[in-house]
Amino acid sequence: MIHNLFKNIVFILIVLKIPAFGIAQDFEVSPGIMKFTAEPGESKTMALTIINHANVDQDFNIIVKDFMFNKEGALVQMPEGSTEHSLAKWISINPPHVKLVPNETKQIIVSIQAPADDYTTRWASLLIRSVSEQTAALADKKVQTGLMVAGQIVIQVYQSPKSNINYKMKITGITEITTGQDSIRRFKALVDNIGDKITNCKVTLLANNLSTAEETVIQTINFKMLPDGQREIILKMPKDALPPGKYALAAILDYGKQSNLEGTQMVITVN
Repeated sequence: MIHNLFKNIVFILIVLKIPAFGIAQDFEVSPGIMKFTAEPGESKTMALTIINHANVDQDFNIIVKDFMFNKEGALVQMPEGSTEHSLAKWISINPPHVKLVPNETKQIIVSIQAPADDYTTRWASLLIRSVSEQTAALADKKVQTGLMVAGQIVIQVYQSPKSNINYKMKITGITEITTGQDSIRRFKALVDNIGDKITNCKVTLLANNLSTAEETVIQTINFKMLPDGQREIILKMPKDALPPGKYALAAILDYGKQSNLEGTQMVITVN
């Protein structure tokens, strides 16, 4: 039983994409996500805590990068200042480099300075890298600084003023993409964030029997989207989920904030 419990804990740690804190290479960083709400012209600060769990001294560099989510929802790291919504120029890190002895804890101050006329939502990531010096004999020719990255933790940083309430989403183009003799029918739709807020989305797949008007909830999925992002979602329906007949199949998008529901639909036949 203890062995199975250990396996379950390991599995949870592997699949958890955004923990409350990060642990890697014998060091820990918290929080895992930093959310700022600075109004135009305002500055805000938060503390980032680093703990060295190793039994040796460790040096850490804090590096700012941009990121985006692709259509599949995977995070893609990008160069600093390379995106329209980059937060890189607004962020300052103090200090950007620290050295910790074993079991030592230090705080890094992360500051945001919002320009006086900018209400937009922006984001970036902080790469907290454990580095060690290399000797001349071991240093790779490509490592010009003589430093070797031992491990890193990535922290997402978001900035959006509370006065920005530009929530706007849409869902379009539901189509069936089922292939082969699979027992599952699959449907694809596109969700676009055409507003300027980071938005939590819920999409529900509904089937309405065109003869009886009976409605059946097939599946519900939840995800987050950044401004200007597009997400290709896959909705699944077991082939035996519905009695034979014709159905209006709809993907309904609910993104809260007192918004109207958005939807896209198609007609299917269940044999």
